[in-house]
Amino acid sequence: MYVSVFSNGNLSKVYVQDFVLEGFAGGLETQALLFAVFLALYMVTVLGNLLMIIVITLDARLHSPMYFFLKNLSFVDLCYSSVIAPNALANFFSSSKVITFAGCATQFFFLSLMATTEGFLLGVMSYDRFMAICSPLRYPITMCQSACNRLVLGAYCGGCFNSIVQTTFTFHLPFCSSNRINHFFCDVPPLLQIACGNTAINELLMFGICGLIIVAVMIVIIISYGYITVTILRMGSGPGRRKIFSTCGSHMTAVTLFFGTLFVMYAQPGAIESMEQGKVVSVFYTLVIPMLNPLIYSLRNKDVNEALRRLGQKHTAM
Repeated sequence: MYVSVFSNGNLSKVYVQDFVLEGFAGGLETQALLFAVFLALYMVTVLGNLLMIIVITLDARLHSPMYFFLKNLSFVDLCYSSVIAPNALANFFSSSKVITFAGCATQFFFLSLMATTEGFLLGVMSYDRFMAICSPLRYPITMCQSACNRLVLGAYCGGCFNSIVQTTFTFHLPFCSSNRINHFFCDVPPLLQIACGNTAINELLMFGICGLIIVAVMIVIIISYGYITVTILRMGSGPGRRKIFSTCGSHMTAVTLFFGTLFVMYAQPGAIESMEQGKVVSVFYTLVIPMLNPLIYSLRNKDVNEALRRLGQKHTAM
């Protein structure tokens, strides 16, 4: 990486191999507290999502499209937090907090890939619920295994496309005399702050593409749940109606948390101005939400709870 510096009135380029992640301000006690919080969040995230993947894989009763998508969501959440947390934990007690240029670009690429893929998966999951509730007779044909595979592949391809575009444009920027990133991981807003070139195109890409993805997925979700709501209201009261409300309520909770934080961080013009606020929001969507998703889907899902109980009984019997 080259950074531009002024020397004796002349602009010159100096080769710099590393960035410095400044992380959170504070003394040793603050860093120790943050380390404990990050470690706890990450451990719960790993255990919760791994458990969801194992339960859905091992229990034949959960081999349905809804749980196929949920297993992929857990995998994405697991990768998502693992891109950020280990390096952040190591930096809390590191004096240098250095990350190489290639390491920074790689971290950002996978962060963008997983975040975008999760957004598309949430849209796919709402479409799955729409087909299951509003067109139950066509559901087995429409949401066959090959169709589910294509939808998941499409989510990953969409995430990969956005990640390639964002990473390419961001890391081709010329960076000014500072290589210090005011964040605890490599992200677009803090990188744009230390860039000395024209960042208008990068900001347009960030706001435009992220905003377009959020709006497009939210349209799919709103239309799907609009039809679902009408269908539910036409039903009589009973266990089926309560089960639908429980399943859809869990999904809408996950959607609101995820897209709400992404919109605050990336899809509004003031997103890159307050880095301290951005760090707090980033903790929420990189660690808290991946931790909460397994809890949201398991605590309010009778099928998952029963599968967990069967798995526990089988383990006890052994």
